[in-house]
Amino acid sequence: MNLSKKLIGSLMLMATIVLGCGSTADILSTPIENIDTSPLKVTELTESEKKNWGHLDLERDTIPGMAVDRAYAEIIKNKKGQKVIVAVIDSGIDIDHEDLDGVIWTNKDEVPNNGKDDDKNGYIDDIHGWNFLGDTYNEQLEFVRLIVSGDTSNPRFEEAKKQYEEDYQLWTNRKMQYDQIAQAVKNADEALVKVLGKKDYTIEEVNAIKSEDQNVMQAVQIANNINANGLTMQDAKKEIDGALVSINERLNYNLNKDFKGRKLNDNINDLSDTGYGNGNVKPMVKDESHGTHVAGIIAAERNNGLGANGVANNVEIMALRVVPNGDEYDKDVALAIRYAVDNGAKVINGSFGKSFSPHSDWVRDAIKYAGDNDVVFVHAAGNDSNNVDVEPNFPDDNVNFVEVSDNYIRVGSLTQNYGSKMVSGFSNYGKKNVDVFAPGSSVYSTTPENEYDFKGGTSMAAPGVAGIAALVRSQYPNLSASQVKQVILDSGLPLTTKVVVGGDASNVKAFSELSKSGKIANAYNALIMASKLK
Repeated sequence: MNLSKKLIGSLMLMATIVLGCGSTADILSTPIENIDTSPLKVTELTESEKKNWGHLDLERDTIPGMAVDRAYAEIIKNKKGQKVIVAVIDSGIDIDHEDLDGVIWTNKDEVPNNGKDDDKNGYIDDIHGWNFLGDTYNEQLEFVRLIVSGDTSNPRFEEAKKQYEEDYQLWTNRKMQYDQIAQAVKNADEALVKVLGKKDYTIEEVNAIKSEDQNVMQAVQIANNINANGLTMQDAKKEIDGALVSINERLNYNLNKDFKGRKLNDNINDLSDTGYGNGNVKPMVKDESHGTHVAGIIAAERNNGLGANGVANNVEIMALRVVPNGDEYDKDVALAIRYAVDNGAKVINGSFGKSFSPHSDWVRDAIKYAGDNDVVFVHAAGNDSNNVDVEPNFPDDNVNFVEVSDNYIRVGSLTQNYGSKMVSGFSNYGKKNVDVFAPGSSVYSTTPENEYDFKGGTSMAAPGVAGIAALVRSQYPNLSASQVKQVILDSGLPLTTKVVVGGDASNVKAFSELSKSGKIANAYNALIMASKLK
């Protein structure tokens, strides 16, 4: 659950009150020697920059984007390249979205809605991909499933029990606190509406109130605390309600040992039991927006006058619904990777992850299968502020740091703020297990029902890199998956500046120590480097 910094600030203050009272031959790569001396951007981002910052250029804009706009302006221009299929393994995707409907993959070997497996691939009516979840939406977390299984022989069983006890206490306490804050804000709003006689009051009108009623003046103070953090009372109510929905889902479903989420008849521990699910890849509810957002980062139709521009301009999105509101199953992930490979994807994006994985070998074998078949797999590093060289995060591509394939790219997240606060506070990192960083905080993209929104997470950083991989594969189709990975890592901008890690001001490290490459992904430089390998 991601809460905005503005809301968190407001809630802290409220808690105090309430609870306590062309040719690339002549194009030069970004000069590396200039990067660490780039000036800090001190002015507020414009609305346009906020929506497009991930495509801007550090050298020119002093914003640590991926130089996508520069790549199109100076290198790609009007060159379309070769069509590339990008598989998005995620939650459901709104394939009818106005900014995505023209870039959705269609299985031309399948006859729609005839109830037959026309292409003999094991999936009936898989027109735009496959829904491995069927009607499943809410799910438990993996460590909860491990406890419920009663498998005490599992070497991580006791660790799972400890994690459950800590998480259950955390979210129970958080629910209690947010319930109290929500009630206080509701009461304050009702008091102000009663005094002012209208619902759409301004902060100026609130501050003009003179009253000896202690409750009314406390409502004024709460409104001012919220306003000081850039929010209206209505904004705060909306965000608190959203936070409570997430908290209740965590307790009622994710951490509920009695909850049965999976609505399928397959054997979850049998990888050979396939064909379950259906061809409906769309979200079950509007709030199931993650997959649509990720797809838009990769491929939202460029320069069509609508909300967002994707990184890649000549791709088709293959939709694979695998990630529920909870932890994904290893079986679904492994089969989805194999489906993507077998049905023509050349890049796979996986913006999901977990710290327990009972069948991690199945997924690792599938990643190797993708590598053996020349497919790039891009994975989000995770949002736990952890060093994943030490703390487990799945899926991974190695056993004791020995890689099974050279097609896997793990991506950490950047903010818009070049300098010491450049790494997203939530982002995982690791000198051995994270490959590169890319824009992931407050990224603007598509959401269901023709809407758009800002979301943050390494989930947003990975598709940016998947988009670069697709661009390179489109413009230079003769390059192998391994070469594309190496191009992305080698062509990034190397930074040696010291940065705050995990949002902890006392934890400062050299940026170069947070990933294998020590770099931020750069589409402009990647295309230049790729041109020299073709």
